[in-house]
Amino acid sequence: MLDMTTMPSCFIGCDVGKTSIAAFDSASGRAATLSNDPDALRDFAQGLDPGCLVICEATGGYEAGLLAALADAGRAVHRADARKVKAFIRSLGTLGKSDKIDARALARYGEERHDRLARWQPREVDRDRLHTLVTARRELVRQRTACHNRIAAPGAAPVAERLGRVLAALDREIAGLDADIAALVEASQPLAAAVRTLQSIGGIGATTAAALTALMPELGSLTRRQAASLAGLAPHPRQSGNADHYRRTRGGRPEIKQTLFMAALSAARHDPALSTFYKRLRDNGKKPLVALTALMRKMIILANARLRDQLASI
Repeated sequence: MLDMTTMPSCFIGCDVGKTSIAAFDSASGRAATLSNDPDALRDFAQGLDPGCLVICEATGGYEAGLLAALADAGRAVHRADARKVKAFIRSLGTLGKSDKIDARALARYGEERHDRLARWQPREVDRDRLHTLVTARRELVRQRTACHNRIAAPGAAPVAERLGRVLAALDREIAGLDADIAALVEASQPLAAAVRTLQSIGGIGATTAAALTALMPELGSLTRRQAASLAGLAPHPRQSGNADHYRRTRGGRPEIKQTLFMAALSAARHDPALSTFYKRLRDNGKKPLVALTALMRKMIILANARLRDQLASI
């Protein structure tokens, strides 16, 4: 499969929809529409030049079939961040929008940035299943929090009993997902090793370790700066003239930051080394949230380093 150091022979932009995919070939300048079904995708992938690079956006999971077909055919593909692609299209001054226009823009996006675009790699079966379980658990936890808030809101008495039953059902399903996640981790040696390694970091328990393993499978293969950036914990400067404001963390995967927040609170209170780090920042005048964000960044960098060492020892 093509890597980032090899110049692709052509660029294929694919705008993915639920039932169809608009594709544009930069070499021939031709656009085509194909059905988003396994047979059509297999034929499409096998018919592409082996040296091409395909660019598509994450589209609520509807791109999964295309990614799988391209991986089976050995074709390189980049799954682009929709926000970056939209900003790129705006920079071109393009006002119109259609599937074919978006496919052409995706091909141009790949042509201009191919040497910086990470190639998509399929997850292992167990890790993919863990991702599904963790994502479902996160959604149910959000629903449980919303239900708690509704019950606690003024005037909720007429629906409190019904909401209580919903809350009890959510609690049962979350507990069931916890059991499924624990069983899957225990049955998979690579997952179990990763979770144990992550749990060696103060503040990170079994639930957080499983979530990090599922949501950030790149851990252990990144530099410290890449790990912080991918987790959305890299500080970006806000300086203009003589004004130099607090740096803000932006981008990355927000779910990683959300997952680490409670773990960082626990580490700041109970882990000797991480607590000392947090208190030193506070004593130096850092705001609580700034210090906590720095602690989260330290934790993800530490997680990356420990997983890298664990993988190196295998």
